Amino acid sequence: MNESSSFLDQVRWNSDGLVPAIAQDAASGEILMMAWMNRESLALTAEEQVAVYWSRSRQQLWRKGETSGHTQKIVAIQLDCDADAVVLKVEQIGGIACHTGRRSCFFLTLESGEWKENAAPLKDPNEIYS
Repeated sequence: MNESSSFLDQVRWNSDGLVPAIAQDAASGEILMMAWMNRESLALTAEEQVAVYWSRSRQQLWRKGETSGHTQKIVAIQLDCDADAVVLKVEQIGGIACHTGRRSCFFLTLESGEWKENAAPLKDPNEIYS
C-alpha cells in the first residue's frame, strides 16, 4: 500500500483526518449507511475492493462485515466536487448493512414531527452478533 498515493492527497480530510463515506447500493441506488474513513481505510478499501472504515469510538479500522459476514464489495469509489465526502457504490453481501439487522441504517422517516420506522429488521441482531 502506497500511503503517498495522489488520490489520497486529493481528499480534503477534516481536522481529525477523516472523511464521511456514504455506502450506496450499486444496483438500486439505495443509501445503506454512513461511516468515516481515514487515509489508511480509504487506501485499503481501494486496494482490497471491500469497505474498510475507521471507528471513531474504538479508534481503529473495521472491515464492514468482519463479525456479521455482511461485507460490502466495492463497485466504485466516488469523490464529491468539494473533495470532502466519498460515496462507495457497493454490493451489500447478505442484504443487511445496519447493525440493527435492517437493510439500511436509514430506517427512520420524519412524519408529523415524529421519527417513524419505515423498515423492520430482516434478522435479529442477537443472531448476527452472537
